[in-house]
Parts: sequence; structure tokens; C-alpha cells
Amino acid sequence: MAVFDFLRKKKTDEPIEGQRTIMIVGLGNPGREYRDTRHNIGFMVVDRLSEKFDIKLSRVQNKAITGSGTREGTRIILVKPQTFMNLSGQSVASLVRFYKIQHENLIVAHDDVDLPFGTIRMRPGGGSAGQKGIASIINLMGTQDFARLRMGIGRPPGRMDAASYVLQSFSKGDQEMLNAFLDRAVDAIDCFQQSGLETAMNRYNQVEQQ
Repeated sequence: MAVFDFLRKKKTDEPIEGQRTIMIVGLGNPGREYRDTRHNIGFMVVDRLSEKFDIKLSRVQNKAITGSGTREGTRIILVKPQTFMNLSGQSVASLVRFYKIQHENLIVAHDDVDLPFGTIRMRPGGGSAGQKGIASIINLMGTQDFARLRMGIGRPPGRMDAASYVLQSFSKGDQEMLNAFLDRAVDAIDCFQQSGLETAMNRYNQVEQQ
């Protein structure tokens, strides 16, 4: 029976011909010590999407924790790479190939020190702007043409190094606004999967954290 269960699971995990499939990736670092850090806000978004879409993150594949399900006829694949941030492309590029994801159906959520905390910006592509997880994905996919959800975490205070800043937990003040921030990010991605990137950009890029 275990053999048949394995074969059945393998078959359902394979790409389905003709079905629209969207891959939603959240960037972060694996391990309990990084769980609540600024750099892991992409993981937090995917965890919240898992709850909203009722998709369990229960499979380990291609150096990532993944989950898949169907929402309004669209197959959704949630991804949390487990390679550490700077090597995220190893996981994402291989999963994109396996599931035959069209680049316009890939969106990556990540932290961004160049945006004030609480600000989200969706964009259709472009360079990495120094975000090393995005740089790794661009390098190993061989393209910049995939959507991003940039999540502002603000600049480090004083002379603090950015690398140290992103590996710290959110300040008490930021923690009080974090839930609303994550909810808005989830809504933006939901809009992306239902109505497309342009609609999501027009609706959510204009909203600022008060």
C-alpha cells in the first residue's frame, strides 16, 4: 500500500497539462534562529498565504519546503527555499523548470531596505537592487522577467551594517504593525493571482502604511 501511495503522490505532484499554475516564493533563511528576523518576511508572507489558501506546506523538494493546491481553477504552488537567502536561485530555478512555470506566473516576496517599513511595491522585473536572494534567482534562471513583491523593512539606524540589521528581529514598534503589513501583502498577491500583475500594482502600490 505504501508503494501505491508514493506513486499516487508523485503523479499528483507532476505538472498538469493545460492548467494555469502560479508559483509564489517567499525568501528567507531556514532555522529557528532566523524565524522572526526582518530578512524572513518573505517566509512570513508564504506562511500566511498557506493559511488563507488552505494549502499545507508539507513537502520537501528541490531544496525547498513547498505546498500546492487549487484556487478558483488555478493551481498555486507555495515555496520557501531552504538554501539560505544568498543561494535561493538553486531552489527556485529548479522548481520553475520542474513545474514548467511561465515567468509571468512567478512572483517572489522579499525584504527591501530601500523602502520604509510597511510599504509594499509590486514590480514586473528588473535588477536585484542588492537583494542577494533575488540576484541568485536572476543568475540561475537567466532572466530578470518575473514579478516581485518588495516589502519595506526600512534602513538600519545610524552606522549599523545592513547585513546585521536584516538578521535582527523587528523592533517593538514595527511588531505592532506587522500583522497588518503581512495581511496587505497577502491581499496583493491574491489580487495578482486573480487579476494579474498590472491590476495588483495599480491597487496596492499606491497604498502606504500610515
